[in-house]
Amino acid sequence: MNITVFCSAAALDDRYTAPARDFARALGERGHTLVWGGSFAGLMGVVADEAKAAGAKLVGISVEMLAHKAYSGADELVTTANLAERKAQLLERADALVVLVGGLGTLDEVTEVLELKKHGLHDKPVVLLDTDGFYDGMRTQLRRMDQEGFLPRPLDELVRFAPDGATALRYAEEAVDGSADDAVSASA
Repeated sequence: MNITVFCSAAALDDRYTAPARDFARALGERGHTLVWGGSFAGLMGVVADEAKAAGAKLVGISVEMLAHKAYSGADELVTTANLAERKAQLLERADALVVLVGGLGTLDEVTEVLELKKHGLHDKPVVLLDTDGFYDGMRTQLRRMDQEGFLPRPLDELVRFAPDGATALRYAEEAVDGSADDAVSASA
């Protein structure tokens, strides 16, 4: 399975890097492909290094303005002209999307994929790894949007929050396996 990971390119302390490493290691050990922003910087590099060490194939989707930070050990590295093309490629290549901690770029990526999913333009699972309560505020806001009628489909159909990397990976795998089972049932 291709798992697109959105996360920070900033260097972060161990309370954020340790759960990201655990997730990336499990991703590789379970035979999945890491699709990510293609950078060696910060948490992106930590995730790529750990996934690769655990046997994952790495597909990096970089952008021209950040080409100087491209990860040299990727199995495939694509460089897009701009951030919009990068986000489109990250989504297109994903079977599932997992969001680790990040800043404005990560927030932009996750809100875009949720908006597209809300409109039925994809139905790929989106899982937020809520390390150390990092996404508590986002969860509160999304619940309010759901409760007050701003979302056309239930919140739990749009996104799931996971307390740790193993759970995030399990949610992604179950959602993809479940949709494959649904497709077989629908065609039978």
